Amino acid sequence: MSQFNIAISQTSNQNIVKFIANSLLTRSTSHEFGNIDEAKSSPLAQQLFYLPFVKTVYISQNFVAIEKYDIVEWKDVQEEVAESIADYLNSGKAVISLPNAAKKTPSSIYAESTPNPSVMKFIANKTLASGNFEFKQAEDAAISPLAKNLFNFPFVKEVFISGNFISIMIHNWADWQEISMEMREFIQQFLQEGNPVFAEDMPEINATTSNVSLDKNSPETKAKPHTAIEKEIIAILDEYVKPAVASDGGNILFDSYSADTKTVKVVLQGACSGCPSSTITLKNGIETMLKEMLHGQINQVVAING
Repeated sequence: MSQFNIAISQTSNQNIVKFIANSLLTRSTSHEFGNIDEAKSSPLAQQLFYLPFVKTVYISQNFVAIEKYDIVEWKDVQEEVAESIADYLNSGKAVISLPNAAKKTPSSIYAESTPNPSVMKFIANKTLASGNFEFKQAEDAAISPLAKNLFNFPFVKEVFISGNFISIMIHNWADWQEISMEMREFIQQFLQEGNPVFAEDMPEINATTSNVSLDKNSPETKAKPHTAIEKEIIAILDEYVKPAVASDGGNILFDSYSADTKTVKVVLQGACSGCPSSTITLKNGIETMLKEMLHGQINQVVAING
């Protein structure tokens, strides 16, 4: 059995801290608990509620997010909490009790800022999509009732749905401070009412392409065989880059590799799209990594906004 290690990650909400594990805690479901009674399906959450400052516990995939009351500062207790979570996980006890884990839990959403000031990330307590879906305009959103409804808000410019989160880009005349609560409540109510994120009869779509396409025979949807070097590049992006990008509400896709110029093109989606700081940071970070790991085969990386 692998040894669990816990990393502490701050969020945009000063009362919420993420404790990120180096292995999965749940396979496909996320959970929110508001008190010890609600946490009957999670022995880990119940243990955390014995800490007097714990207000809410979120458990999702590879992290535990805890919202605290104002009676303490995270800097004074976060190391102790991280150690407690690691000790619990390494004891081999269940994170979620299977008989109760199957019970339907109310949908909940909490918001996080991203490196892109025009994009906010809304995280759900359940999986919303198996893949990455980017909608640039309302006309693209026919396959997603949720995305289609979000475009009814005049300030919504783009929608990106992946895993258990939604990244929303707004027009530059809007201000997230004025609308984030409205968007959070809308998404939460939409899910609680049992509305589908995607249409049940949606066609099979290659969700790893840069744009959602409804035509399975279109050039964008047809996947061409990758060369050996392209496979290495994709593997490096999947292992080292995508997890960090997803935590900021975005995604990165391999676009192409030119053997003549030794140039790699990648597509930035979600919060990363259109963000100057993300484009520069990711381009330079990826470029350095690929040059070091694929000696002499990479000259530059070009980042394209999805």
